[in-house]
Amino acid sequence: MVVGCGALGSVIAESLARAGIGRLRLIDRDFVELSNLQRQVLYDETDVAERLPKAVAAARKLERINSDVVIEPHVADLSAGNILELLRGADVILDGTDNFETRFLVNDAAVELGIPWVHAGCVGSHGQIMTILPGQTPCLRCLMPSPPPPGGSETCDTAGVIGPAVNIVASLQVVDALKILTGQRELIQPVLSIVDVWTGSLRQMQLGGLNPSQCPCCGGTERLWLHGQQGSQSVILCGRNSVQIAPAGAVQFDFTSLANRLASLGAVKANPFLLTFRPSDSNCEMTLFRDGRAIIGGTEDLSEARSLYARYIGV
Repeated sequence: MVVGCGALGSVIAESLARAGIGRLRLIDRDFVELSNLQRQVLYDETDVAERLPKAVAAARKLERINSDVVIEPHVADLSAGNILELLRGADVILDGTDNFETRFLVNDAAVELGIPWVHAGCVGSHGQIMTILPGQTPCLRCLMPSPPPPGGSETCDTAGVIGPAVNIVASLQVVDALKILTGQRELIQPVLSIVDVWTGSLRQMQLGGLNPSQCPCCGGTERLWLHGQQGSQSVILCGRNSVQIAPAGAVQFDFTSLANRLASLGAVKANPFLLTFRPSDSNCEMTLFRDGRAIIGGTEDLSEARSLYARYIGV
């Protein structure tokens, strides 16, 4: 299971497909843009032109790389309402996400389901990797009781990220995933590995001193993100000048009727996976997914994004 098909996720997915893993489940909420091509290795300009969801574009490439691997693409935004269904049955979860809210949600679900997961993050020239075996090693909340505050850590927006850092971090994730998949969990150490490809350094922080029994998550039953007590419905997307809006309830868009309704209000373009709408009276662009989500491009103002969504979509 690869959560997020961006920079890390695309390298992870390709490596696992070439390794001949039997089944690969991909989850991503986003679509391919030109700015992705610098570091997201599974995509090309054709995917940009077709505005394909990343999970779909990645699956098509991976099927051509190794047709023996069963690829399951899911165009979805992980949430408290769908994560258990999407993750259930996985042997290992690999972190290709770009925000801490999703990571803490995955941590809750992985602990709840008892599924190993390989956390990682990458920004600038450095990255970190931590493999979590529920019931055996400390979880993410043992290390970080809560996500960093907004503005409290670097992001790909403020610091960028270089391809070699992505490749090394993703490769280390895949190594630990292969250990798990081949029944060699005893080789997994409770460490946080920190790599900086610019300086050539690799440090390992030993986590054996952390006591999981004192963690409210893996040592107890507290699942704040899984139970919807933490996390937001709107989020600024890293490095994109965009905001994602996710409706609180279940929504299923009818693109045909929606396109007809919006046609007189601006430019509309649709494919089987998403609908793009550029209002004639706004510099923003709305990309709508069938599950009710929208990515509002051209703004990082949450209130403006919510206003546009309510005005044109009416949900």
